[in-house]
Amino acid sequence: MCRNIRTLHNFDPPATDEEIQASALQYVRKISGSTKPSQANEEAFDEAVEAVAGVTRQLLDRLVTNAPPKDREVEAAKAKARSEARFAA
Repeated sequence: MCRNIRTLHNFDPPATDEEIQASALQYVRKISGSTKPSQANEEAFDEAVEAVAGVTRQLLDRLVTNAPPKDREVEAAKAKARSEARFAA
C-alpha cells in the first residue's frame, strides 16, 4: 500500500504538488488501513490528506542539504535495477 511514497527531497526540479499529494494520500491510506474510506469517514480522511500534504510541503521547503540535487531519471533507473535484482528468478 505504501509503495508510492517516494523520497521527495533534493530533486531537480523540486517535488510537484501532485507528487506531494500522492505521497500524502498513500500515507493516510496506510495509517488508516483503508484505501477508500466509508462515507462516514470520507471528510476526516480527506482533511487528513490535505493536512499531511501541507506539512510535507512546509518540510520540503525548509530542508537544506549540501548534496547536489538528484536526477529523477537516474534514481528511477537505480530503483528498477534493484527491483530486477531482487525479483530475478
